[in-house]
Amino acid sequence: KEVIIPSSNTQSIPINMVPNGDEASTSYNNKKDESSLVIRNKARLVAVGYSQQERIDYDETFAPVARIEAIRLFLASAAHKDFTVFQMDVKTTFLNGILKEEVYIGQPPGFVSKQYSDHVYALDKALYGLKQAPRAWYDVLL
Repeated sequence: KEVIIPSSNTQSIPINMVPNGDEASTSYNNKKDESSLVIRNKARLVAVGYSQQERIDYDETFAPVARIEAIRLFLASAAHKDFTVFQMDVKTTFLNGILKEEVYIGQPPGFVSKQYSDHVYALDKALYGLKQAPRAWYDVLL
C-alpha cells in the first residue's frame, strides 16, 4: 500500500534534515445508512498530537467558542425581529488551517513510500490530530 498525500499541502523531506517530527496514523470509519448497511468506507491521515510538546512544536491552541447563552440571546433576538437564521458546517475544518509553525509528520505505518522510505512530510496546512489545528482554522476565519 502507498499513501498519496496532496502535494499542495506537503513537501517530502529526508528525515535527517528535520529537528523532530510527529508520528502519523490512519483512521478508518464506515459510513452507514439508516438500516446500518455500510455505504462508504472512509480513511483519513491523522497526526498523533499527543507526541507534540508545548512551546516546542506549537504555541497557541486556543480557539474561541460561542457560549450557549450568547447563542440563545442571538436566536431569541432573531425570532423577535422575524429574521431568518442560517446554519453552516465546514466538514474539513481542520484541513484548511494554515500553519505558522514548521510541522513535520512521518509516514503512517503500512503506507510508507517505497521510493522515499526515509522521508517525512513538511505540512503547510493543518491535519487532524494536531494540537494547533483549531487555532489555525480560527486564524483563517479572521
